[in-house]
Amino acid sequence: MPAEPSLRMTARETIALLTGATGFTEHRPPPRTLPPDGPLGWAGYDAARERAAERTGEDESVVYGTGVVGDRECVLLSFEFGFLGGSLGQLTGDRLEAAYGLALTRRLPLVALVATGGSRMQEGMVALTQLQRVAAASTRLRAAGLAQIAVVRDPTTGGGWATVGAGADVVLALPGAQVGFAGSRVRPPDADPYAYSAEGQFAAGQVDAVVPGAELPGTVALWLRALGAGGVGEEPRSAAPLPRARPSSASGLPASGREAVERARSSQRPRAEAYLADYFTVRLPLHGDRCGSTDPGLLTGFGLRGDGQPVAYVAQCGTATRPAGYRAAARTIRLADRLGVPVLTLVDTPGAANDAEAERAGAGAAIADTFAAIAAARVPVTTLVIGEGGSGGALALAAPGNTHVAADSYFSVIAPELAAAILKRPPEETGATADQLRLRPQDLVELGIARSIVS
Repeated sequence: MPAEPSLRMTARETIALLTGATGFTEHRPPPRTLPPDGPLGWAGYDAARERAAERTGEDESVVYGTGVVGDRECVLLSFEFGFLGGSLGQLTGDRLEAAYGLALTRRLPLVALVATGGSRMQEGMVALTQLQRVAAASTRLRAAGLAQIAVVRDPTTGGGWATVGAGADVVLALPGAQVGFAGSRVRPPDADPYAYSAEGQFAAGQVDAVVPGAELPGTVALWLRALGAGGVGEEPRSAAPLPRARPSSASGLPASGREAVERARSSQRPRAEAYLADYFTVRLPLHGDRCGSTDPGLLTGFGLRGDGQPVAYVAQCGTATRPAGYRAAARTIRLADRLGVPVLTLVDTPGAANDAEAERAGAGAAIADTFAAIAAARVPVTTLVIGEGGSGGALALAAPGNTHVAADSYFSVIAPELAAAILKRPPEETGATADQLRLRPQDLVELGIARSIVS
């Protein structure tokens, strides 16, 4: 077994880890001459740069160029932490802007290998404003429908984390890496170190996966394939094929509304994990809402089918969906739309979470944003209701005009028990209420809510 790559690999070692024998072609921006000791005339700055160059063999804190990861060409930019802590100065900004520009010109995805302590103090506000240049360059790449992947190494802090790192479409982290806006020398003395770790950021929904270094080349290669080659101005992809439904009952369609609800709630019915495992040959999860929360009852990500077609997925797992879940769903749908990748949604929820914590976390706004993401999508969105379709919490993930239902499912404006309670009916009338709601799969097709019953 090869040794696990070090957290403190150099910029070029990290590039070589990903590209292997395919090699790397370095690029450089037009040269710029700084005034003596930089824009602030910081005494000793030139000498510090010279010492850093002697130690590392680099003349700046970023190396960039083109290479092949797996079978996909991309632009790679890699930070050299040994050069003044991988900090961002004016010349670093030149290289970062040029790397994003190269990806835009060549229409290639960008992979950033980040290890930085933040903005360079010896250049003051001139260094800090490089973050604005990076944000603008990243926005241009995003508008062109080109993917951005960040691999955050040890450490990734300050403005580098808040732009190149956390601003990427997909954020991967090496185990044990220090990751956070505040570096170890500036955070509060009583701060919990876990919050500033790769694992802590993953738990908080800020990182999509913590990937051991030995697995990094294969993982990045799969992500480059799954994020596709589409984008703004290119031909839209075909719709995602429907999953195969596997009803738990062999008795055909439910005869009554009560039976439809019972079948949808049956523990024997296949759940989202079973559908996704059957549907994809490779699945790459996206994790978290980027606002500090996660919802384990909602799965999102991108996957590859047997024919190599990338499809994005959003799948409810039978629980009440929380605001973090809806935010993660909207994030995934918008990313897929920008990259030209079709979307599959699996609906299975009794409804949106409505406890006090969910309300404080912005349940209404999160659901509204999910409705908006689907309404605005230019790529095909395909929906299969695989279990419970509870009210607006389920409808938020349903594609208008392209929703299908499994035989073991129902879709209703409200759960029949709640409908009976609102109408002040006794519990024994719940079944009759379910019939009146016309929530069975065949009812949904007749009403024009669903296109077909998938079996």
